[in-house]
Amino acid sequence: MGREFYVVIEKDEDGFYVGEVPSLAGCYSQGETLDELMQNMREVISLCLEDDEPSDVTLEFVGVQKVVV
Repeated sequence: MGREFYVVIEKDEDGFYVGEVPSLAGCYSQGETLDELMQNMREVISLCLEDDEPSDVTLEFVGVQKVVV
């Protein structure tokens, strides 16, 4: 069974989807569609895991909240 990661997704001003895995430093990508983004994210996650030192630290995704200031 593979490892699971949460991908935080936003849409930029040019209409591209941008994804980031907060638990992996420098792990982000983009795509014109959500399907393309997720394919790119799988590739970049694999690359990040190759370069990453094994860690006992496990982050638990809690959620996302909007703040108005």
